[in-house]
Amino acid sequence: MRTLIIIFGGLALWGVGVGLARRFGKPGGSAVSDATLAFVTFWLLATATNLWVGVAKAGYSVRDELPIAALIFAVPMAVALIAKWKFL
Repeated sequence: MRTLIIIFGGLALWGVGVGLARRFGKPGGSAVSDATLAFVTFWLLATATNLWVGVAKAGYSVRDELPIAALIFAVPMAVALIAKWKFL
């Protein structure tokens, strides 16, 4: 359940970033591209932090935590990149 909440949080964060980029960014698609690139970079750092917390603080092994971290990173990143490529 926590994994789904984090994934949906990532999707919401990307949506807010794109909305702000469209509202305050330069005309054209470059603002949305920049927002998507910034999101992917930030999301990688957030996922790595979540992985570290799971291993260092919660006591999981890297082997247990790595597939979850990959899922948490990959789903919002893929949705963001595919949506940008197809629709924006």
